[in-house]
Amino acid sequence: MSKLKSDHTARVLGELPEDFAGEVMARMLSMGNVQKEVLNAIEHTLREEFMATLSNARTRNTHEAMADIFNSFDRGTEQRFMGMLEERNRESAEKVKSLMFTFEDLQKLDPLGIQTLLRHVEKTQLALGLKGASETIRDMFFSNMSERQGKILREDMEAMGPVRLREVDEAQAEIVSKCKDLSDAGEIIIADGNTEDELVY
Repeated sequence: MSKLKSDHTARVLGELPEDFAGEVMARMLSMGNVQKEVLNAIEHTLREEFMATLSNARTRNTHEAMADIFNSFDRGTEQRFMGMLEERNRESAEKVKSLMFTFEDLQKLDPLGIQTLLRHVEKTQLALGLKGASETIRDMFFSNMSERQGKILREDMEAMGPVRLREVDEAQAEIVSKCKDLSDAGEIIIADGNTEDELVY
């Protein structure tokens, strides 16, 4: 589980019984390097393509890996599993929370970052994501658009009518994923609250 991609692990955890899923999360957070003998035993039951990925997997901080998994959960599953983790190990839960990047964390972007993100996000996806966003997030996006663009986006949102929460969660997750990709590429900066990282204009 710890070697799978975050979104795959999130889907698997979401299907497990709660008690068992909680045990899996606890073990993933506390595990060290997997012994070679264990990997050799598992290898016989896995496809060669998966093993190639497994052997090349980079060593990661377990809490960072778990935070990525939580970022891939839908909202309801995230809350449910975070509650389970808090009951088992509050310290680990707080570490995971601090490493998570959510749709609301887009507030950490500066205006240039928001404008860059807007150029890379599909308008339909943005409209859907903003349907379930706070007024603060909505205002932040609209304030970085032209009056005409903002008017069109508001009309698109109204035209959608009621939408499923799952669809909103998926759209927001895609926008967050795009934000992370742009950050990794150095095209935008995500402030982490460290005053040394603040920009001066």
